[in-house]
Amino acid sequence: MTERPHLEHTYAKDIPQMSVRWSAERSPSPSLVVLNDRLSRDLGLDPDFLRSPDGLALLTGWADDDEPATYAQAYAGHQFGQFVPQLGDGRALLVGEVLDRQGTRRDLHLKGSGRTPFSRGGDGKAPLGPMLREYLVGEAMHALGIPTTRGLAVVATGERIQRQQPDAEPAAILTRVASSHLRVGTFQFAAVHRTTEVKRAVADHAIRRHWPEAAEAENPSLELLRSVMRSQAELVARWMLVGFVHGVMNTDNMTISGETIDYGPCAFVDTFTRNALFSSIDRGGRYAFRNQPAAALWNLSRFAEALIDLIDDDADTAVDAATTVLEEFEPTYDAALARGMAAKLGVDLAGAPDDAVREYRAFVETTFDLLETSGLDFTLFFRAVTEDRLPDVVQGDDAAAWVAERERLARAWAPDGAADPQLMARTNPVYIPRNHHLERALRAAEDGDLGEFTRLLGAVRAPFEPDERFAGLEGPGSSSSFVTFCGT
Repeated sequence: MTERPHLEHTYAKDIPQMSVRWSAERSPSPSLVVLNDRLSRDLGLDPDFLRSPDGLALLTGWADDDEPATYAQAYAGHQFGQFVPQLGDGRALLVGEVLDRQGTRRDLHLKGSGRTPFSRGGDGKAPLGPMLREYLVGEAMHALGIPTTRGLAVVATGERIQRQQPDAEPAAILTRVASSHLRVGTFQFAAVHRTTEVKRAVADHAIRRHWPEAAEAENPSLELLRSVMRSQAELVARWMLVGFVHGVMNTDNMTISGETIDYGPCAFVDTFTRNALFSSIDRGGRYAFRNQPAAALWNLSRFAEALIDLIDDDADTAVDAATTVLEEFEPTYDAALARGMAAKLGVDLAGAPDDAVREYRAFVETTFDLLETSGLDFTLFFRAVTEDRLPDVVQGDDAAAWVAERERLARAWAPDGAADPQLMARTNPVYIPRNHHLERALRAAEDGDLGEFTRLLGAVRAPFEPDERFAGLEGPGSSSSFVTFCGT
């Protein structure tokens, strides 16, 4: 299609108390930097339309010149453990919802489109580099099979803004696609600022949109908690299995859909350590690699608190029921981590007994011990295992003991008693967005050269297949310390 897409606003229409109609600031000289053609088509959008002046207007929030129907959404959140009762879309706007080719409802959401009523003194703008970072890392996560929001486009606005760099940086708007932008913080805002009826409407909307099976449960609100708990336990396990550190796991950055959102101070671990931490603002290590499961459970506990009066009129009964659900987090996470590690080592645990899951869960820690004590690169280690090159990267008694235990587990639990090299090859990536490659690509892009960015994007979109076009991007990682900033 070449005409303007049909956009809906079911969230704003159904629950007007949770968003504010607001217009983006006009971009003085917008130009398209990157467009996700594949995602465009999946959404039922014509890439040629998005490249047109009308498409560019849509991607900057001005598809309707008179009065754009865009909305800033309200939410609260615990930020590094401290509750902030009002956050909201401080530099973001919901453009609308579309039904993709599978009939799934998806949000189109602008980031960096100017001040809103929730801006808290900021300018509402975003630098080009962090918007390209979110675009590329989202594509990498998608290719790795990890639920994630994704970038549809990045548009340079023609402005320059001041951030961490001494010189002004080019400003840009990211168009982000998500199953929705409902967060734990959305429910926290409703609990503090709105009536129980409004909060119930938010829960009903979340159930309809993401967890329709919960509507059939005896207690839909409790089943909503269980559904979000399971999705987040499995999501964080997937992060851990690729060495991903989110960096800012505040409750306003935990989605109800189970998608990864907000790639600000995120990074992938190179030389492995459980204490891997990259964020410049996380001085206490609250969201370090090893702490991500605990942070997720903490956030889910805050979600449960916001749902208490929806779960049961009697607070004690509701607390007991919610606690029972939250106690399921650890076994759900452990099972997901164990099955994922087994797959990385060529063993499919589908249908395997609980003993197999327990043994592989223990072997996760054994593997992390080997990686940490030997100072190994996380991604290169698993590719060496995949390609039967382990002696190239690690030797010694610890490595020999690890190999012996890996082989014992395969004999005990693999369907045919041996690791499946094809399963390993489609589970262990060759390419991730290594920090030094990504930073170099972003610096060049800010100067107008997208060559390195495009090359790295191509690699992470096909992460499991070695390709001579991407030689050098497989590693090793940077030996220098790496710091990220909450720029997105």
